Amino acid sequence: MSGALSHLRVLDLSRVLAGPWVGQTLADLGADVTKIERPKVGDDTRSWGPPYLNDGSGNETSEAAYFLSANRNKKSVTIDITAPEGQEIVRQLAKNVDVVIENFKVGGLKQYGLDYESLKAINSKLIYCSITGFGQTGPYSPRPGYDFLIQGMGGLMSITGGKEGDPGAGPQKVGVALTDILTGLYSTVAILAALTYRDITGIGQHIDMALLDVQIAALANQNMNFLITGVAPKRMGNAHPNIVPYQDFPTADGDMILAVGNNAQFAKLCDAVGHPEWAKDERFADNKARVVNREKLIPLLRQETVMRTTKEWVALLEQVGVPCGPINTLQDVFDDPHVKARGMQIELPHPLAGMVPSVANPIRLSETPVEYRSAPPTLGQHTNSVLKELGMESCEIALLAARGII
Repeated sequence: MSGALSHLRVLDLSRVLAGPWVGQTLADLGADVTKIERPKVGDDTRSWGPPYLNDGSGNETSEAAYFLSANRNKKSVTIDITAPEGQEIVRQLAKNVDVVIENFKVGGLKQYGLDYESLKAINSKLIYCSITGFGQTGPYSPRPGYDFLIQGMGGLMSITGGKEGDPGAGPQKVGVALTDILTGLYSTVAILAALTYRDITGIGQHIDMALLDVQIAALANQNMNFLITGVAPKRMGNAHPNIVPYQDFPTADGDMILAVGNNAQFAKLCDAVGHPEWAKDERFADNKARVVNREKLIPLLRQETVMRTTKEWVALLEQVGVPCGPINTLQDVFDDPHVKARGMQIELPHPLAGMVPSVANPIRLSETPVEYRSAPPTLGQHTNSVLKELGMESCEIALLAARGII
């Protein structure tokens, strides 16, 4: 075994981000993942640029950076699933896989005979993961769902953004499609759970994943703050609703993060800023008091943090065990010596660019480490080889290509 999941075969019918993130995660862990794409067009994100991958000679390729972020270690096979011949090819592939991933609208694959019930009839042990905006049931189930929309509907934007009254205040989305990513990770967990159950019972199952469900679940403590009190949390900028001081602070040359998680850390912070008496002040002596009196404490701290540079504060506070750090750009992130030591930036051979940069999978397994076998595939890169594995002759494949089926 070259990977923890190298015994698994996955058919990835998904596109954009949530579904492809599942496929890439499983592929990184060793699974054999075949991605089905539309002939000539492919995954929507192939055209979501600029930026596009450079071929090394200053010319743009057709590979958008967005697509490259979520499709490593996969094979690409182009099939027109609206054609009966294309549907039959997908069914033949589905006979011999462990997992199918799809993110079509509810009922969208039934008309092609590629829904769970249809594929279950030919592969009873199949794990079939459906990812939609709103799930397979409920009044919103027919609606399309996109990350930005779900961040708003699921409550995330109601607690993200500047505090009411501050300059630029208002709801904000997170700067990456976080709901898609979280749905991809929850879906991966669900698939692994279903596979374990199948190992015990021999029974496959259908997984119903909804972006809205995931977004609501991921609000964690903010959900409970509301459910316990009945008071909806409000936007607080970078402040924390339950911990103080736990936010950004200005410095002499920019900003930094302070993340004080307990009273001992707060006392060390007070010593470092030259005000040890604050740790004994009844207004600030414990976290409960600091939350109540945050409007008094934060201005006092800001008067002190502007006296040194970010680098100076980080060096000083790290010495005394106060959690802190800079607010890095992505250039800063990938230049950081710790990030370099952890190997978070990698490169993979690519047929159009020679090499393509990529970001390492954060999962570190001691016995079955993640392997980076191949860069995200070009459109249809593996169509011929995969169809030949199904037993098709070259002339048959050529005929299907000529008719636009593949």
